[in-house]
Amino acid sequence: MSSNNPTIKEIALRLNVSVSTVSRALHDHPRIGLKTRERVKELAREMKYVPNAQAIFFKKQKTAVIGVVLPSIKEEFFSQAISGIEAAATQYNYTILFGQSHDDPAIEKRVVDTMKRQRVDGIIISLSKNTHKISFLKEIEMAGIPVVFFDRVPDQADVHKVYCDIYKSTIDMVNWLYSRGFRKIAMINGPSILTASRERLEGYKQALSQKKMKIDMRYFESTDLTKEGTTHAMKKLLSLKNVPTAVISFNDYVHMDATQYAHLQGININKDIAFVSYSNLSITDYTAYPPLLSVEQYPYGQGEQSMETMIRAMKEQHPTHQYYHEEVPATLVIHGTKHVR
Repeated sequence: MSSNNPTIKEIALRLNVSVSTVSRALHDHPRIGLKTRERVKELAREMKYVPNAQAIFFKKQKTAVIGVVLPSIKEEFFSQAISGIEAAATQYNYTILFGQSHDDPAIEKRVVDTMKRQRVDGIIISLSKNTHKISFLKEIEMAGIPVVFFDRVPDQADVHKVYCDIYKSTIDMVNWLYSRGFRKIAMINGPSILTASRERLEGYKQALSQKKMKIDMRYFESTDLTKEGTTHAMKKLLSLKNVPTAVISFNDYVHMDATQYAHLQGININKDIAFVSYSNLSITDYTAYPPLLSVEQYPYGQGEQSMETMIRAMKEQHPTHQYYHEEVPATLVIHGTKHVR
């Protein structure tokens, strides 16, 4: 009685033992003698027996699969992050089911709903730049599926989240520029809906206040993270009567778009205007105008920590009122030299 997908029952019939004996032998149950265990495992290998994942799920109510939702795998930051998640998941014998939101809340919700139907054990997510509400994710959590946010995290306490201290990093960045004589410091920030954008703005204002510098909001622009949005922001900054002497970009992609436009306008990059950024992605090593300084946000480490936090969250038997907030320290990077704050 052979088949392409042999079962425990077939192994039991071949060995003339009970199904429960085969099951226990495959799981090294101490009540099953060593000789029987070896016979069962040897035949299982010969028959190319593979455990039935669906049966295991119904027995344990676990799939050993974690859903991961990111804005876009094309961005180096998120490709590094998913590598960190996957590496940590492997250590705990989990696999990942991956989906992209493409910064579209409707797609994001559809991907999450699909993962719920696939019965993932948990969901790790970095929110779309356009996501205003996370109620659909709280519903997932109340259904017994833990949710861990990372990098793009909601600004609320009742969630599990992993993040960098962008507020403090922004203060450090402005202080670095100030110490080198820059006074007209501008910022091209991201969408206001993002917690990270608000942290950048608050850190920017706080740093200027600490230095008793005037907060001139004409030096503050936002982008929707598209090339067009960043070009428009940079164009407005260059049109000012007092052109900024330094520009802080939301991330390295915004930095590259901003410097490209500035260069086309005849600006001598990092001489007429100093450009600094966040993320410290390796791609900037291959650009004509890398940032003078960048904030290293350790996407791989955030990914690893997100999975570690997920493991802790999954140990909870019921929806919990205890939420884990894990901060991954950021680092200022200057010309490839790391200066830990």
